[in-house]
Amino acid sequence: MNKQRCIIVGASHAAGELCASLRKEGWTGSITVVGDEAYLPYNRPPLSKTFLAGEKSIDDLLIRHEQAYVKADIEMKLGCRVEKIDREQKEITLNNDEILSYDKLILTTGARPRTMDMPGADAENVFYLRSIYDADRIRPYIKKGRRAVIIGGGYIGLETAAMLVSTGMQVTLLEREPRILNRVAAPEISQFFTRIHTEEGVELITDVEISQLKGDKQINEVVCSDGRSFEADLVIIGIGVITNSELAEEVGLEINNGIVVNAFAETNDPDILAAGDCTYHFNKHYQRWLRLESIQNAVEQAKVAARTICGTRQEYDQIPWFWSDQYDLKLQIAGLSTGYDNLIVRGDLSEGRKISFFYFKENTLLAVDAVNSPQEFMFGKRALAQSLRLDREKLVDSSISMKAILLQA
Repeated sequence: MNKQRCIIVGASHAAGELCASLRKEGWTGSITVVGDEAYLPYNRPPLSKTFLAGEKSIDDLLIRHEQAYVKADIEMKLGCRVEKIDREQKEITLNNDEILSYDKLILTTGARPRTMDMPGADAENVFYLRSIYDADRIRPYIKKGRRAVIIGGGYIGLETAAMLVSTGMQVTLLEREPRILNRVAAPEISQFFTRIHTEEGVELITDVEISQLKGDKQINEVVCSDGRSFEADLVIIGIGVITNSELAEEVGLEINNGIVVNAFAETNDPDILAAGDCTYHFNKHYQRWLRLESIQNAVEQAKVAARTICGTRQEYDQIPWFWSDQYDLKLQIAGLSTGYDNLIVRGDLSEGRKISFFYFKENTLLAVDAVNSPQEFMFGKRALAQSLRLDREKLVDSSISMKAILLQA
């Protein structure tokens, strides 16, 4: 009897987890990972921080080292791209014309940076930050006293600003929305991080549109529509991502803000699954469809996909959580704050570097944002998982411990 064949498309974090989970769940067939980068699956969060700063090497970023894949009998085809999927023949064609057959195909294709459609956006010193290749190209431009302009006030932009200003660069961050983190956090947390970045020396400018990137081979000036301009030796753009779902769309898989999957990570083709940033899935806790860009989602959804393939089906039912490191601050987020109507702030917005935010809809806790507050974060994860009813007045009082609040919940 021929061995069953599983192919994973995209050497992402989800792919790294799938390799281990498939073997753990009992898959004895072949496993092949196809990735367009030349690297084994690696952690991306350090790219905008310790890796960009030169404090970590590529080796430090790897989820698992090469020997682990060899031991698990995983075939890695790196530095090549899937050009076509043939669902009828159950084959994929690579850009080197190699054809691979599969019994189960898993798409872990992730996402790519949203690009700026503007003259100059492809200049030598204009970058996006999504890969090791991007970070390696940015690093030579990082020098004390030089000027960096960051376009986009989301987490990637803020993390990169924190790293660059710590090297002695002059950093300006430009955001088109009225405040940083406008789409993902409450005004109060935007206020907190605006204060921190300003104290650290970052020039934050919001509610501004970019009208021109001036320069020839290299951009030396970023011009805004209100006439203001900012000199630049380095420009980094972080304005969101787009899912890599074109392959799936070309072969008729359902697409809606990503590759649509059910609770078992299956697409509308029972032999094709998907996991990670590229997927759009229903979250039972929040009773709505989501696309999540997080390590936690990639790992947990990959485990579900592995169980589905191995016949030990288990629904994906997780409370989302995320984190962001900026300076000496660790922001940890449990849950999703969309739709909140009441915010409890535990701490002082005007000073200090420790604070937490509890998002409620009526009396239901939706999410917790905790800065340098691991107890509040762990409390939030537990309260969300158990749907605990909380005394909001006690939450405001930081003299009352989270343990005491938990005992009374």
